[in-house]
Amino acid sequence: MELSADHLLGIKYITEDDIQLIFETADHFKEVINRPIKKVPSLRDITIANLFFENSTRTRLSFELAEKRLSADVINFSASSSSLQKGETLIDTVNNILSMKVDMVIMRHPNPGAGVFLSKHVDAKIINAGDGAHEHPTQALLDTYSIRERLGDVAGKKVVIVGDILHSRVALSNIFALKKLGAEVKVCGPKTLMPKHIESLGVSYEPSLVKALNWCDVANMLRVQNERMDVSYFPSTREYIQQYGVNKQLLNSLDKEIVLMHPGPINRGVEITSDVADSKQAIILDQVQNGVAVRMAVIYLLAAKINRGEGLQ
Repeated sequence: MELSADHLLGIKYITEDDIQLIFETADHFKEVINRPIKKVPSLRDITIANLFFENSTRTRLSFELAEKRLSADVINFSASSSSLQKGETLIDTVNNILSMKVDMVIMRHPNPGAGVFLSKHVDAKIINAGDGAHEHPTQALLDTYSIRERLGDVAGKKVVIVGDILHSRVALSNIFALKKLGAEVKVCGPKTLMPKHIESLGVSYEPSLVKALNWCDVANMLRVQNERMDVSYFPSTREYIQQYGVNKQLLNSLDKEIVLMHPGPINRGVEITSDVADSKQAIILDQVQNGVAVRMAVIYLLAAKINRGEGLQ
């Protein structure tokens, strides 16, 4: 079995079979990272460049750890200290890095579609680590993998994504992944933070958080992305917390126990309170651990397409 796609540019471009293959491979790597010796020699002859044109700590560290667990050679490139500030283009930067014989590029970029553009111009496998407010495929894969791990399956589950849907690449990728795997999806949050044509993605909008939580099996709480907002989308943080923040009292008032997720970083006391984040219903730390296994799986499966299995063990 191999992936149908040559890159991971977005969940939109892969199939349900691809997702299941990534999950099965991640199951194997999850065992690996829980061993005393956490490395495998699978990618000893593969060089991977991490290109982060936007700040990211968690995603970058997760990818780096995944690469090192697979024994790949890793080059880290941070745009803030690079020639980009001197006017160098994306293609120039990448071609310079590729001249060092890089096999795979993990890229985060502020412009939607940057990964697609890159895949057409350079001869390396591309993994999109977030392009603007567009997609963040590995986050959606680790989120859906975490739901499968906790609830046994994703198909037929009811998932609500709460918060800033408009600016969130996590929301879009999650919607694509959840729908492909047969989940029912609703979005909840201030009307001003909902994209205009959200229903066209096969999801419905629920303005009431209490109704949404009583309906769902899983609630994925998104961070309010103040850094992407040039105008105010709701009156105040205090009002947002009152309407869309989850606290223990609210959780305890529901007629069932739901699973809570958060892609991080958490604004504690805004989307969720600390006692919710640290409760047994929250799988936030599982998401972090699963992120390494899922990213190992994606890198491994794409690397298999570089040298058609030669040298991969």
